[in-house]
Amino acid sequence: MSSQPVEATAASTAASKGNVLVEITDLAKAYQRDAQRVDVFEHVTLNILRGEFLALMGPSGSGKSTLLNILAGLDRPDTGSVVVDGKDITRMSNKQLAAWRSTEIGFIFQFYNLLPVLTAYQNVELPLLLTHLSKKQRREHVMTMLEVVGLTDRAEHFPRQLSGGQQQRVGIARAIVSDPSIILGDEPTGDLDSKSANEILTLMQRLNEEFNKTILMVTHDGHAAERAHEVMHLDKGILHR
Repeated sequence: MSSQPVEATAASTAASKGNVLVEITDLAKAYQRDAQRVDVFEHVTLNILRGEFLALMGPSGSGKSTLLNILAGLDRPDTGSVVVDGKDITRMSNKQLAAWRSTEIGFIFQFYNLLPVLTAYQNVELPLLLTHLSKKQRREHVMTMLEVVGLTDRAEHFPRQLSGGQQQRVGIARAIVSDPSIILGDEPTGDLDSKSANEILTLMQRLNEEFNKTILMVTHDGHAAERAHEVMHLDKGILHR
C-alpha cells in the first residue's frame, strides 16, 4: 500500500484535531545488572495525538517493550513524566494505576495471553469484571466486540479450539472491550503466519480509521510498520521520529 497518502491524511487529520493524548517528557530508565548499571534509554520525549497509528521499531534490547510498559503503567521510569489525557500516571499509586489501566489501556500481546480454561467470551469479559456494569451490559459489550473482530460464532470456543489468528482476534476484542484511550501492541503479529498477520493488521487499521483508536505498535516487521501513519525508531537509547 502507498504510505505517502496515508501519512499526509493522518498528518492533516491530527493537525485539525490538535489533540495531544499522550505527552512523554524527558523519560529515562535504567536497570541494575549485578554491579553494572544498564541504561535502557534517556531523555525520551514524544507526543502522541488522538487518532494516530504509530509503529515503533528498533533492535532487540533497545527498550521498545520497556517504553510500552511504562506507557501502560506496568513499569515506572526513573525520571521524566508520562501524561495521558491530562493525567500524570508517573505520580499515581499502584492502586490508582491498576484502576486507570483497566479503563484507559488496551494491551495486545504477541502470545495472546488468553486464559486457556476460559472461553473466548469469558476472556473478552475479564476486564469488565472490574467495572460496575451489570451482567447484561457486560454481555452486550462483549458480543459487540466479538462482532467487530468477526468471532461471534466462536464465543463459546476455548483458546485451544482457535487458530493463532483467531486467538489474537480474541486478544484484540479483550483489549478494546472497555473502550480504552489508547491501544498498545507488543509485536501483535510476531507469532502469526503472513496471512493471519495481514488480517490482524487490517483489523488494527480498521480500529484506527473507523473507531478513531489511538495505537502504538512495537514491531520488528517492516511490512507491519507500513500500516502505521508513522514509523519511529528506538536505537541506543535514542528515539528517532
